[in-house]
Amino acid sequence: MTTQPHARLKSPSPRSRSHGDASSPDEVTLSIDAERTAWNWKAVALVLVGIALTSAGHYLTPRDFRLWHGVFQRLYYLPVVYAAIAFGWVGGLAAALLAGILYIPHIVTTWQHEHHYAMEQYAEIFMFLAVGIVTGVLSDRERKRSAELQLTAQKLGQVYRELQDTFEQVKRADRLSAIGQLAAGLAHEIRNPLASIDGAAEVLDVAGDRPELRKETASIIRKECSRLNRLLTSLLDFARPRRPEWREVDLSRVLDSVIDLVSHSAGKGIRFHKETVRGIPRLLGDEEQLTQVVMNLTLNAAQAMPEGGDVWLTTKQEDDGIEIQIRDQGAGIPEENMDKIFDPFFTTKDTGTGLGLSVVHQIVSQHGGTVTVTRNQNKGMTFSLFFPQSRGDLA
Repeated sequence: MTTQPHARLKSPSPRSRSHGDASSPDEVTLSIDAERTAWNWKAVALVLVGIALTSAGHYLTPRDFRLWHGVFQRLYYLPVVYAAIAFGWVGGLAAALLAGILYIPHIVTTWQHEHHYAMEQYAEIFMFLAVGIVTGVLSDRERKRSAELQLTAQKLGQVYRELQDTFEQVKRADRLSAIGQLAAGLAHEIRNPLASIDGAAEVLDVAGDRPELRKETASIIRKECSRLNRLLTSLLDFARPRRPEWREVDLSRVLDSVIDLVSHSAGKGIRFHKETVRGIPRLLGDEEQLTQVVMNLTLNAAQAMPEGGDVWLTTKQEDDGIEIQIRDQGAGIPEENMDKIFDPFFTTKDTGTGLGLSVVHQIVSQHGGTVTVTRNQNKGMTFSLFFPQSRGDLA
């Protein structure tokens, strides 16, 4: 959908605000009047033909066939009701009057010797009028409601289109805001290593023939360059994620490889535990990306326990999917940071890039799953990864 840069929601007109309705009575009345003036001549002809045929049946039927006269008398209601539905109470009244005018001569000429029966026929003419008016009023009311609903639908459609335009602008603003935050975070993360490298370069200028100082300074430069390289690698993983290569993944093997890799870099006193369920089905996904996700969360869990503790890696089957949990005994995440942990460049570590959990969230979303974090009852946090088993549309 194309949007105008300065599209805004239009405020309702004063008439609409004053009546507090989706469509003003003046607009509805004009709509009904327009329908009335646009006469349907086929309907008019059908009403006239119906009344004429019914009247002809009365005049041409002998007086002795009273049953047929009763039938023709009731047939007048059909064109009267049809006229009331098609043209409102005006049409119903006109058709009833016409039927009465044509019916009265028949009453006078045929039933003048039966005074009681003739009076019943005159009363029937008043019923024509009543039925025509009542049906026409109900038809007008229904037509008015239909016109109101139509106008309301049109206005709602217009408001919906304007809201869509506004929504597109909000999304564009959100994207620009995210880009701005990303650029600000990247600039902040790059500034510190650059400052260290610049300081090391100044030390090299004055180091002279002191090899220990030169060696220490070169080590700082290499360390900061490695830090920049990790930052850029994480940024590329976040900005241009690789599409998953779908295949069946053995989660037990993934957990084993993660524990084997992390146990070498984890501090002393960190104990890893794997809990899996027998017979758990293989997960459709990208094994390398899933390993990266579990490894990032496991490293975070180990780093949250500098004094040691236990980390549990658990897999279990739910009714409609598979869940992986990484549970630690660390200090936990402060409540004010719970809503920010998946934001790019948000970190509470001095050496962190702030992109690890953002990449985790991105990979899990690509796999059609969800990632949630909860606080343990005793201490520590639990990250839960849920993957639905049926994801053929993603594959």
